[in-house]
Amino acid sequence: MSDSEPRLVRIIPSGPMMVQGPVRIELADGTVVESDRFQVAICMCKRSKNYPLCDTSHRRRRKVDGS
Repeated sequence: MSDSEPRLVRIIPSGPMMVQGPVRIELADGTVVESDRFQVAICMCKRSKNYPLCDTSHRRRRKVDGS
């Protein structure tokens, strides 16, 4: 991908925002997070322990029946 090509951003319903990488994310407090991966999942629910990167915390937890 060249600098002149637009980046692809996909919004996943009830999930993360997928952005073609590499990316540099600047948070409201000025903190900067960088990722050199080819695809980056950005947390939209703010439940991630690795915020602003997604750790799949948005997924609903299913109770496992003990029987």
